[in-house]
Amino acid sequence: MARYIGAVCRLCRRSGEKLMLKGDRCFTPKCAMEKRAKPPGPPPARRRRISDRGLQLREKQKARYTYGILERQFRRIFAQAERMSGITGENLVVLLERRLDNIVYRLGFGDSRSQARQIVCHGHILLNGRKTDIPSCLVKEGDTISWRESSTKSEYYKRLVKTIDAKMVPRWLSLDKSNLVGRVVSLPTPEEIEAKFEGKTIVEYYSR
Repeated sequence: MARYIGAVCRLCRRSGEKLMLKGDRCFTPKCAMEKRAKPPGPPPARRRRISDRGLQLREKQKARYTYGILERQFRRIFAQAERMSGITGENLVVLLERRLDNIVYRLGFGDSRSQARQIVCHGHILLNGRKTDIPSCLVKEGDTISWRESSTKSEYYKRLVKTIDAKMVPRWLSLDKSNLVGRVVSLPTPEEIEAKFEGKTIVEYYSR
């Protein structure tokens, strides 16, 4: 499975804002954006104005970096959003949010999306009672997300039980904190997601 293995803090610096790629570390003074918010690489000889195309590319890259998706997979998700009824930009945001690894992150099972992706890939998660190790799997309204019985004996799970009360869950999800079982109450709306990128701008990028 292809994935980005470089320094994720460089992605935030390149985007010009925090994308919360390292979980709790992003809230501490150790965050790279707190230490040096300038883009990586040598400083340009002179300041240049970013073109409209450059701004569109930046928004697309923000979406990719946020959800940890490479270009080819992102293009497939965009094509799926185009085929759906409604506004393509909003469809794209909702499809990205419905990914299983993102749901695991939103439920507080992982401190970051990359950690949530690893939890799913290692087979710790059950989707509607069945083991699912595909991070890109799309959840539906009414789906339940829980832990495998064997995984509840791990040290990570035991630590998670102690810290889960401090985690905030979106309104479109519910979480039984005593058993660590989540449920998709309804599909998210673009307003509830509060994405750090503009879906409309991404549509403009791919429309050229």
